[in-house]
Amino acid sequence: MYCVLMKQESIGFDNRWIRGGKKVNQRERKKRTESAVKTVEKAETVKVEQTKKAVVKAAKAEKVYNTRFEKKLDELRWLYMELYGNSPMFAELCDQMHRFYEERTDVLKKLDSKREADPDWYKKNDMLGMMFYIDNFAGNMKGVESKIDYLEKNNVNYIHLMPFLDTPKGRSDGGYAVADFRKVQENLGTMDDLEELTGACHEKGISVCMDFVMNHTSEEHEWAKKARQGDGEYMSRYFFYDNSYIPSLYEKTVPQVFPTTAPGNFTWLPEIGHYVMTTFYPYQWDLNYRNPRVFNEMMYNFLFLANKGIDIIRIDAVPYIWKELNTSCRNLPQVHTIVRMMRLISEIVCPGILLLGEVVMEPEKVVPYFGTVEKPECHMLYNVTTMATTWHTVATRDVSLLKKQLDIVNGLPKDYVFLNYLRCHDDIGWGLDYATLKQEGIEERSHKKYLNDYFQGYTGESNSRGVLYNEDPVTGDARFCGTTASMCGIEKAGFEKDKAAMKRAIQMDVMLHAYMFMQSGIPVLYSGDEIGQVNDYSYKNDPDKVQDSRYIHRGAMHWDLAARADDPKTVEGQLFGQLDKLEKIRKKEKAFMTNADTWTVETWDNSILCIGRYYDGDKIYGLFNFSEYDKTAWINERDGLYKDLITGQEMEAAGVNIPAYGFYWLKKK
Repeated sequence: MYCVLMKQESIGFDNRWIRGGKKVNQRERKKRTESAVKTVEKAETVKVEQTKKAVVKAAKAEKVYNTRFEKKLDELRWLYMELYGNSPMFAELCDQMHRFYEERTDVLKKLDSKREADPDWYKKNDMLGMMFYIDNFAGNMKGVESKIDYLEKNNVNYIHLMPFLDTPKGRSDGGYAVADFRKVQENLGTMDDLEELTGACHEKGISVCMDFVMNHTSEEHEWAKKARQGDGEYMSRYFFYDNSYIPSLYEKTVPQVFPTTAPGNFTWLPEIGHYVMTTFYPYQWDLNYRNPRVFNEMMYNFLFLANKGIDIIRIDAVPYIWKELNTSCRNLPQVHTIVRMMRLISEIVCPGILLLGEVVMEPEKVVPYFGTVEKPECHMLYNVTTMATTWHTVATRDVSLLKKQLDIVNGLPKDYVFLNYLRCHDDIGWGLDYATLKQEGIEERSHKKYLNDYFQGYTGESNSRGVLYNEDPVTGDARFCGTTASMCGIEKAGFEKDKAAMKRAIQMDVMLHAYMFMQSGIPVLYSGDEIGQVNDYSYKNDPDKVQDSRYIHRGAMHWDLAARADDPKTVEGQLFGQLDKLEKIRKKEKAFMTNADTWTVETWDNSILCIGRYYDGDKIYGLFNFSEYDKTAWINERDGLYKDLITGQEMEAAGVNIPAYGFYWLKKK
């Protein structure tokens, strides 16, 4: 029954309540009044308690922030003032850092605290990454969220979402020409979708990585548009020159990144009568970090993205960030100052964040980006040279150079964490240790040609398939593109329906992954490698992609093939099943901890690599045959029996016979 309760004073009735038009006695009225008062008092008490808790919580959070801030402030101020000498801009930076901290969700703050308490959280033996383009993998961010179960099936707890920020169609450089750092490409979703995806990943214990393109913006970025209109403030955020004199001086000392497809380091803009620095492509304008406004604003973008739930920030093209006349504009000291400041800022605002540096250079230029133990910079770096040397080893069947490269990496401090991979979204540049190869009579130019010919399948013994990238007809230099499976011969064997060749190709593919898992650092799969996805030649039919051969290994995920992953009779099932077994063994065995002792062992056979790992009483030897012939590893570990973790076979680690492209993971019993 519809009820109306009205206090008599409010309507002029004398000393009575009415309920549905009927009088209510005094006792009932009193009872109801007392009940109403208690309800109000209870609500007010709850509200007061909630307010008290909120105040206490805010006070605790502020204390946490202030502790971090005060600990890092002196060094951050010193570095900033050394670089810029601008107190007002530094004060603004500090104010904005506090604002971004306040905007950070309680869930992320809790995750920050958890990781602060366990700073080595990413160095465990269960870390396994996978990288992919969102659209190729699952269409959009919602699609990726729907595939989290598949990621878990792959034992993956770290995903790298390839560039997804807003870029101009046809002039995106695969997403690395960013037009808006706070907007997702419309076909991929929204920032809300990103936040939902990272939240869903965190619930499953999966960390999320993204690319942060610091060196440049797209010519369609708001800053670039205003600069093109002649706005001096925004022109100062780039490198503009009204004549060719200064650009010509830069060209004398600055190498070209893409001499064939994008020669030179400057682009002429006739509509405003200026040159602008464009190290990569003409539509990517280099940012001028000598301007503190650029640094500040990019840090605000960095913190904005961190607050969306990103765990790992991959700093793209980090060596190029600072430009200085009469230098190579590579690896300058100011770059390290900027990266160190990024590290300090993240440790104050969002200490759960990791910095991953993309430094595609020789080892002596890569290692400094770790910083020092006292003043660290990047948490992780790509093991680029080892990756390239691995494929050199595949083509030559000679592990000598790879062994030397691994010895260099293994000799570094254990706090230095490398990401290891066989293939990624990028091409393979043959940046090998040619000084060492020269001692063996191998000349750089001819060897690069041999490698490119081999992996294109032009030499008689090669089963690889792929294409060149950015070939320079003058120098003869070129880079190579292809998937892991195609480089191992799976594409060729499938096309020719050669079962024996397919068995051999699968064996090589699995062996290379087993070797990668044995390296010091964190292994990362490229999406599709888990099922042996081969080269995708359809890019040649897309006018926006045809000029960039890297799209050959950036093909869409074939979910119809992924559906065969559980069928051991299929190529996909054989690969997936064997990799799954290796991944689970790695998670179980503590000798695979990132900070384990790692070394190489002489095998007295140039085709066989042996890697040792030791941690907390556990010792494992990995033996890998890089040739198509059965071989014997003449190691001599006479300390008792070992057990092969893959087959369960027991043996002595001495004179071990290894089949063609075979391997062992031998654990000391």
